[in-house]
Order: sequence, then structure tokens, then C-alpha cells
Amino acid sequence: MAKATSFILATEFYPPDPSTTAIYLGAIANAIALDMNAVVLSGTQGSAKPKSGDDTPEVIEIANWRPPKQALVRRLIASSTLAMRLFWGVYRCAAPGDVVMSVTSPFTLPYAITLAARLRGARTALLIYDLYPEALVAAGMASQTSVVTRLLRIANGWLFRSLNAIFVIGRDVPPLLLRYPRVRPDSIHFVPNWTLLPIGFREPGDRGRFRKPYSAPFVVGLCGNLGFTHAPRTVFEAARLLQHEKHIHFVLSGWGIGWNELETLQAAEKLENVTLLDPVPEEQLAEFLAMADAWVIPYRCNVAGVSIPSRLYNLLAVGRAVIVGTEPNSEAALAVAEEDIGWVVPPEDPTSLARAISTAASDRAATLERGRKAAVAALKYSEQTSTQRYRDIIRRLRESND
Repeated sequence: MAKATSFILATEFYPPDPSTTAIYLGAIANAIALDMNAVVLSGTQGSAKPKSGDDTPEVIEIANWRPPKQALVRRLIASSTLAMRLFWGVYRCAAPGDVVMSVTSPFTLPYAITLAARLRGARTALLIYDLYPEALVAAGMASQTSVVTRLLRIANGWLFRSLNAIFVIGRDVPPLLLRYPRVRPDSIHFVPNWTLLPIGFREPGDRGRFRKPYSAPFVVGLCGNLGFTHAPRTVFEAARLLQHEKHIHFVLSGWGIGWNELETLQAAEKLENVTLLDPVPEEQLAEFLAMADAWVIPYRCNVAGVSIPSRLYNLLAVGRAVIVGTEPNSEAALAVAEEDIGWVVPPEDPTSLARAISTAASDRAATLERGRKAAVAALKYSEQTSTQRYRDIIRRLRESND
């Protein structure tokens, strides 16, 4: 198998895992398999499948243990174990001239995979979704001078200069990578994620099942995974500031550590202008996103280049204005400002967020017009465009060995 392999993807997440990471990686692997023999080493249970044709990848399942997200020590042990297993998988499969690609989730994976590939004389690529230690620092889990931060930066120095290609999904990432010595700018490739929903402006009709329960003429929403780099408390504090504005209602839905915080806050405050909802099934997501007049994406401070803006693309797809709390140089802020599809406010600033929401609500027609612009902007973020970019770059890496 090693002699025939041209492309190897090593990842924990792969279909049928329902995460967006798995969905994107599945599409990337399928696209690259159109050009060359492809093998996926997957840590997802039930993902194994033989090649069903010359233009499909073979998926080899690697045993994996997934503790709960809040079990940080066990997750570190599990991710390190998976990294070692995938190391041996790549070492057995890869041959000189192959292209081996990994992703930064879990964070231990890229180091193991890149080392295995280099030992086998293969070319190396990395898709950066989360940048460590910057994500840990932004989340308050490590300081700039901690031992963990210093060790990760030493490891990153070796990693980034060892890679033949680095894929980033935001224009805010390259400046962080170029701080490391001997990282070549021409090895960094910006390839944005794409929308996973059909693109088209949806009217926020009052008769929709998700909109119908709320009498307020303007609904603002928050949804998705509220992880360590997000600041959902900022949205709740903005709702408190606007609690006497009866024409504005907040619908908050999500999961993760930030969602637990929201549940605690609402249990204590019981704000009448806030409704908490469980996440909707995937098949109802487009209808749910179309329910609100505008959506908020709240980030913590100093996460430019660190956090994935993937939820932005689905909001564009349904044609909704976006209010993003983040630094102006972040990918989400750049996209919102360039396309004039919403507002950018400072991160973790409830007063500025409340002001932007009030502005959006004061002229609902203008806000919906921004939503129409968002649906047009979504056309730039297509699966075909992004996967073709991956194909072109991986093919060039492969041909550079011939």
C-alpha cells in the first residue's frame, strides 16, 4: 500500500462524525482523491471504508478514545495516544514523494504526523484550525510566559519550518506564523471554509415555527459551540442592558462551556427578553438561522488568528446580518467589513454590542438589506472553489517530488 499511496490525511475527525471539521476534511479528501491515490487514517469510529473506485479515498480506522471535553487530563492522554497511533500509521503507509497532511485537532497531532512523514521522506502539509499556544493564552488557560506556552512555541518553531505547505482559513493567521523564524511566506496558503447550507436570502417571516413564539419585532440570535475562545457572557450582559427595549428579543442556543455559563446566568437573572433553546437538528438549521433578524458572534479578546470563523459562512448562506465582537484584523471582522454585512464591535464589550444591536433594530429594513448582501457574499465561499484550491496545492507538492 505504501508504494501506491500519493496522499495521506491523518485526522481524528472524519465522516460519519457530525462535526464541521469532519465534514470539511471529508470533502477535501474526496476532492484530492480525484487526482491521486488517497488514504485517510481516521480516529472516528465507523469511518473505515475501502476504496469504491479510483477517485475515492480509502479510509483506515485507527482506534481512538474520546473522553468528555471537560475532562482535560484524560483528553490530553487520549490525544497523545491517538497521535502515537497515527504516527505509526503514517510511518507504515508513507513513502518518499507522498504528501502527508494533518490538522491541528487535537493539538498533539501535527508534531507526530510531520515527524513520521519526514522520516519517510514524504512532503508535509498542515491545515490550521486552532493555533496553539495562542488559543490557550486567549482562553486564559496559560500565560504568555508559562512553561507550556514556551514548550509549544519551541515545538512550533520546528513544526512550521518543517512543513512544505500550511493551510490557513483566515487572513489573520499568517502574521502569527511569520513570527516564527525561517517560516516561508510562500508556504502559507489562505483557503477559507465554505457554507454547509444552501445559499439564498430567507425572509424572517413571523409565521415560522422558530420565530412565532416571540412578539418582539426584532430578534437577535446566538448559536453554535461556545468554547474557550468565545464570550457568550458579553451577549447576556448586552441583553441585560437592553431588557427594557421591548421590541428586541434574544434567542440563545448552543453547547460547550460557554453554554453552561449562559444557563447559570439566566437561572439567576431570569431576563424576560432572553430565551434559551437547545440546539436544533441539522436538518432544521437553515430554518432556525433564518428566524433571527441578526446574529451575534462574540469572541474573547486577542483571538485574531486563533479561533475558527466557520459559523459565519452559514449565517451568510441564509442571508443574515452579523454583529461580531472581535479585533478588526480578525478574519470574521474583515469579511463583515468588506462586504458591509453587519457590524464589528470590540470584543468583550457589552455596551458597544448593545449599541450595535439597537442600531440594527432601529432600522430593520436596512438590517435585512445587509442580510441580502450577506447571501450574495456567501457565493464566494463555495465548496468547489475551496476544494479546488486544495487540489491545486497538493498536486503541486506531489509533482515537485517527481
